[in-house]
Amino acid sequence: MAELPTDATQPQKAARHLPPWVILLAFLGLLGFLTVIGLALRRAQQGPITIGQTVPPINLTLFDGSQVQTTDMAGKVILINFWASWCQPCAQEAAYLQQAWEYYQPGGQVVFLGIDYVDTEPAATAYLKQFNITYPNGPDLATRISQEFRIRGVPETYIIDKSGKLAIAQIGPYTSLDEIKATLDPLLK
Repeated sequence: MAELPTDATQPQKAARHLPPWVILLAFLGLLGFLTVIGLALRRAQQGPITIGQTVPPINLTLFDGSQVQTTDMAGKVILINFWASWCQPCAQEAAYLQQAWEYYQPGGQVVFLGIDYVDTEPAATAYLKQFNITYPNGPDLATRISQEFRIRGVPETYIIDKSGKLAIAQIGPYTSLDEIKATLDPLLK
């Protein structure tokens, strides 16, 4: 019977090596991927937009289908309120926000924007009707705007000064018209 060749007698196969440019390309690809992940994690760990920081432009499609852009509101104070129909504290502040809107609207120096967060359109429009809210409101499609502000929940209100910088961040509901006026009036001087 013939003996099977042992490892010592088998011919050695030549080791294959990748060209250096392939290794470099793979390394650079991995490095790029890790950089993107790191930047995304860094952004996720940041808190909300901070006081004094310039607020990025906001484009909001309203419930009536029209569009508003904060870039068209330069030189005005902008109050942005994140709310939801299912949010009880939002319902508690809704009347105060509407009263404030009615107070400031004739002067034309303050703009209110309501941004509906993680809601259904029928529930949201019923909420607006229930509280007779007349200032512009729209859904936060794909939560783009709330992610930009990195909101923690609703209600949250952000007030942008005339120069486009965040002046006030109200986490939680306003409890009176006077409280809203006390935050807005100093920004109008």
